[in-house]
Amino acid sequence: MTVKIEIFTKNLELTDRLNDYVVKKVEKLEKFLDDVDECRVDLSHVKTARNANDRHVAQLTLRGRGFILRSEERSDSIFSAVDAALDKMRRQIARYKGKRARGRGDGQTIAEAIEVPALEPVEEEEPIIVRRKHFMLVPMDELEAIEQMKLLGHDNFFVFFNANTSQLNVLYQRRDGSYGIIIPEIG
Repeated sequence: MTVKIEIFTKNLELTDRLNDYVVKKVEKLEKFLDDVDECRVDLSHVKTARNANDRHVAQLTLRGRGFILRSEERSDSIFSAVDAALDKMRRQIARYKGKRARGRGDGQTIAEAIEVPALEPVEEEEPIIVRRKHFMLVPMDELEAIEQMKLLGHDNFFVFFNANTSQLNVLYQRRDGSYGIIIPEIG
């Protein structure tokens, strides 16, 4: 596989057997999706998991030009967690390829295919919140936040719980390519 495969472990020893197993399995993804630039495999052992069957975690992240696909699975064995994450990744690849391949068949763009009715002027109304999103904050340091921001493809900002200061922070990328952190304080 011409793709660079990076394997990272946390609370787990990367044996030669495990490394060979992961590389062999991940290389098979090439036949499903050939324009992958980078593959990151995170393997970890969570001692504090509520269920003993959820202690081994395998997370796969595929990066390519214009896409990021990620899958995560938990199991009682690291090998079965890797297999489950790979199965989930194959389904995501199929879904991703299906979205790209499907079309109208006549060569029209979506803007040309849909007629947009002329809008009538509307009185200024108060803004409405149409969506609320909940997510779990995992404590991390600033370098991990930058890495997660890049992995997720967030260009503007990334909200994280700073493990060093025990505060909620907002990481953002500045115009010059450097990063800034907003530390909110209650006034």
